[in-house]
Amino acid sequence: MNRTTVALLALTLPLTASALPAQAAGTAEVTFAIPRPTGAYQVGRDVLHLQDTGRRDPWMPSARSRELMVSMYYPARSGGGAAPYMTTAEAAALLKSQKLDQVFKPEQVTGVRTNARTGARPAAGRHPLVVLSPGFSLNRATLTMLAEELASRGNVVALVDHAYESFGTTFPGGRTLTCAACDAVEQAPSDAASRRMMAKVATGRAADLSFVIGRVTRASGWKRAAMIDGKRIGAAGHSIGGNAAALMAADRRVRAGVNMDGTFFAPVPKSGLAKRPFLMLGTKAGHSPGSTDTSWPRDWRRLDGWKRWLTVADSGHFTFIDVPVLGAQAGITDPEAPLPGKRSGEITTSYVGAFFDRHLQGAKRPLLDGPTAANPEVTFQNP
Repeated sequence: MNRTTVALLALTLPLTASALPAQAAGTAEVTFAIPRPTGAYQVGRDVLHLQDTGRRDPWMPSARSRELMVSMYYPARSGGGAAPYMTTAEAAALLKSQKLDQVFKPEQVTGVRTNARTGARPAAGRHPLVVLSPGFSLNRATLTMLAEELASRGNVVALVDHAYESFGTTFPGGRTLTCAACDAVEQAPSDAASRRMMAKVATGRAADLSFVIGRVTRASGWKRAAMIDGKRIGAAGHSIGGNAAALMAADRRVRAGVNMDGTFFAPVPKSGLAKRPFLMLGTKAGHSPGSTDTSWPRDWRRLDGWKRWLTVADSGHFTFIDVPVLGAQAGITDPEAPLPGKRSGEITTSYVGAFFDRHLQGAKRPLLDGPTAANPEVTFQNP
């Protein structure tokens, strides 16, 4: 197994049973909840199954089309029932992949209390759209906290699962597809081949996000499409999903993007992003200037518009998703990323939320102007 494969697989396995503290022994009785979002709106959610019949799946050539599952979060007024976190099959796959299947029950994960409501009445007006892509091997549900926060701030959010790129995603008919892409990366014969494979993941996801934008902005693709202002669209993602968001240069509809701790396997074009704003938010250990990931300083120089490079002290690769927030509710902290789970969530939602407030809604957000006493963990890098 080559070095890149080892590193990638390590990123997908940040917390194992051996890392559990003694005080987490009663985890079988823990119930979990996504923190309440801070915005003015309630949050509604629909789920879509989209098929791009013009593309073959890159990991399963026998598939007739590229399939995507999309959770549509939207600013809402009231009504509806509680939206489930993920299916039992998805939860079982996630726990097994994290070597936590002997610690937690799948039902605890499916029972995570969310804030979104199915069938909720949409808020009036037209709103920006943000497309979100999760990390490699991870189900889209791991970005629920961020999706709900952005929707509560007045954005429609399309949170995308990409077929065969997670350890478990349930599709209509009860099909739960596994991570064929993970197998392909693991079997790559060299470091260079692994990197090429990951670049293929990123470019494929960028095409997926463009397809989703085209579908959900039409009534034939999403029944609430009239809510979306097609002139205010952003993209963001975690890990390889963040790399995909950085490829927005190929889609002029996307006005702003965020990469949360993702290596730029597929680089930002040398010509830049046509002066569109971009936020790089990552770990201090792995994504500060001079760290091992040389793609960040390379692509930082290529960004030609408003830009910020922020790093977070004591953070880990999973800091920017739901995992540490939920883990903290069971008394669990990754010893290699000791930033408290609650702070992980607050930092992620605050800075990503402020970015889209500023660049899609025109709101002033001084949080993005420089360091603040309230957020001492966040460093503004300017190499």
